[in-house]
Amino acid sequence: MQKYTYDNQSSAKRYMASASDYDSKKIALREYPEDFSMQKYTYDNQSAAKRYMSSVGDYEVKKIALREYPSDFSMQKYTYDQQYSAKEYMKAMPSSSAKQQAMREYPNDYSMQKYTYDRLRR
Repeated sequence: MQKYTYDNQSSAKRYMASASDYDSKKIALREYPEDFSMQKYTYDNQSAAKRYMSSVGDYEVKKIALREYPSDFSMQKYTYDQQYSAKEYMKAMPSSSAKQQAMREYPNDYSMQKYTYDRLRR
């Protein structure tokens, strides 16, 4: 097990030495300063999420994600996906007093609109 761990850490250390996405690398190093394997895992997740966020199409929802998590691409991606899904859900719901109230209470948060709308409909 020691050899496996050593080999895994050594491989991850080499990988991180050649990692080119500075922003993602900075996050990984901050999160796991002494664990190269977790740095690699975090770097890969952050880098993929950063690429994803650069390709999303709904600017309004992207702005929410960037505002909530300015320094964490993985959480930006998660937030974008949640907010976008809730936005589409709210678009599909018929106009009603519950929908109007939810939109009035949370004009900049589609996830909370959805939650409030669903709660009011019960």
